Amino acid sequence: MSSTFFTWLRSPAAREYFFSTHFWGPVANWGLPIAALADLRKDEEVISGTMTTALACYSYVFMRFAWMVQPRNYLLFACHFTNATAQTVQDIRFVNYWHYGGREKKYGITRDTIENSKSEVKGDVTKAVEAAREEAKKVAGK
Repeated sequence: MSSTFFTWLRSPAAREYFFSTHFWGPVANWGLPIAALADLRKDEEVISGTMTTALACYSYVFMRFAWMVQPRNYLLFACHFTNATAQTVQDIRFVNYWHYGGREKKYGITRDTIENSKSEVKGDVTKAVEAAREEAKKVAGK
């Protein structure tokens, strides 16, 4: 197996492959999945749901392209498969954080804390309104 690979590596076909866009296009594209994998460690607060979804869809489209082009471009397929997977994970993190209670869990917010805060704010607003009315009466009385 390895001798066959090394024989191919020394052949004109290998040189033709390594000096083609069939090789360098995917190599240049690997920046996307590398960045996506690095972003998996970042806080969910900074994830852009729109951009993440767009990048995932972009990679799904190019996965199909890499599979359908002749000869098949396995390197491009692997690049976009990696990116699509990472972006999908990011999308799941985004949806969980913003729509399924991840943010509340992170900050320790519960229904009780929300209700308590609402009643505190309502009390503060009521006091402020009463103080403003008293001040208005004083000004009107002068």
